[in-house]
Amino acid sequence: MKLPMHYYSWTTVIGAAIAAVSLFMIVILFLMSLIFGDSDNYSGLFTFIILPSIMFIGLSIMLFGILIRIRSSKKQQFNREVRFPIVDFNDPRQRFIVVLFAMGVSVFIVLSALGSYQAFHYTESNEFCGTLCHKVMEPEYVAYQGSSHARVQCVECHVGSGAGWYIKSKLSGLYQVYSVLVGAYPTPIPTPLHNLRPAQETCEKCHWPEKFYDRKYVLHKHYLADEENTEWDIGLVMKTGPAYRALGLIEGIHWHINKDVVIEYASTNPKRDTIVWVRYSNLKTGEQFVYRNDEIPVTEDELAKLEFRKMDCLDCHNRPSHHYKSPAQYFDAAMTAGNISKLLPDIKIVAMEILRNEFPSRDSAFKYIEKQVLEYYELLYPEIIEDNRDMLENAIRAIQEGYANNTFPTMKVSWNVYPNYMGHIVNNGCYRCHNDSFKSKENRVISRECNLCHLIKEQGKPGEMEFATGQEYLEFVHPVDIKDKWKKVFCAECHVELY
Repeated sequence: MKLPMHYYSWTTVIGAAIAAVSLFMIVILFLMSLIFGDSDNYSGLFTFIILPSIMFIGLSIMLFGILIRIRSSKKQQFNREVRFPIVDFNDPRQRFIVVLFAMGVSVFIVLSALGSYQAFHYTESNEFCGTLCHKVMEPEYVAYQGSSHARVQCVECHVGSGAGWYIKSKLSGLYQVYSVLVGAYPTPIPTPLHNLRPAQETCEKCHWPEKFYDRKYVLHKHYLADEENTEWDIGLVMKTGPAYRALGLIEGIHWHINKDVVIEYASTNPKRDTIVWVRYSNLKTGEQFVYRNDEIPVTEDELAKLEFRKMDCLDCHNRPSHHYKSPAQYFDAAMTAGNISKLLPDIKIVAMEILRNEFPSRDSAFKYIEKQVLEYYELLYPEIIEDNRDMLENAIRAIQEGYANNTFPTMKVSWNVYPNYMGHIVNNGCYRCHNDSFKSKENRVISRECNLCHLIKEQGKPGEMEFATGQEYLEFVHPVDIKDKWKKVFCAECHVELY
């Protein structure tokens, strides 16, 4: 059996050639990935998305050529009866052709199914999400790789289970691809606060509210911006839950997600960092209290136009996998790890002065960091240049690495563009509500008392530490004597300037 010659045309031949070459390249790339292990991100893009698309385009061109040829033949022979091919299974040659055709179609269907399956998994992979559009996604991908969720697939949080959100994410992805191709994306890219899937459908698949989280002891090492890089340690008991498990979620930080309590709030801006209205509802007792911020008064008409949101995990853990550290934080971490020597006088002063600046590119930042550090020590500590050059170069590399992991000039991303609200040092975080300014008509106040969230068990310089024993705790002592100013202003008012 064979199709009549008038079914064939150059269009058909070209389409068949495109499909055949594409299929051949798909097979070769797939075999290479099997032989040499995981292929790079772009070969996966070609193997499972681009080349299959080209192959289907070739098949479509081939079918289009046949249809055009048939239509043309009908016009030329409209007085004649148009006959379709006759398949005679009694003819061994035709039978062989039909079997061969059926086998080819079956193989094609199987390969299409496998390819579709691989394409699905490829588009769900972390590499596809993070490295395909390298320039655009680099900040979030780098931050993700250093997070506590680095082994959690991106789609588990950003998509979750279910066909509805899968389709929604792919449609959103098409627009994102278009934005990248035409350069229509903003810099920095806004956090998608208002179209993220609710935490109850993603985060709580692992971190369910009913689970008890014990209190946690944490020890932070800080270094002052002085000549000796004076170390100041503080040990805290984080009051994630109550002192005793039997009390459940009646107190502690996670009290906010108690199933018997509903916290709602309204903010004046899309970032939700300026909160003006809070309502507490106790579903068990029926109590309800509404708090207004005396520092930011709003009228009822203005309030009615604002977005009202029920508080969930993401209102505090708003950067669970993409946290950008401030220069002070990554400097202290590098010094604690020994990558920056404590023996380098003034090194934190120098680093903070440098990192207050903005740079047009990473290369310019690296060069400026190296130049300024070397010039400072050549001028004031030439003996270090002569005797401890390696120590100084290690410090330069550590500062550059911290900068590279937290600041991305091309996308206009820096550590303060995406604030992490789980704290209160470099932004107002907890103080958005806990600031002593929210009061109800019953004269209840949302307190900024430190001990609501943590208890200080030790603090001070090594060798001069002050300790609390048993159930006792310490009052915070600021490492630099600023009297009681720390009680009256928010931490970020000074620390955002890298003091």
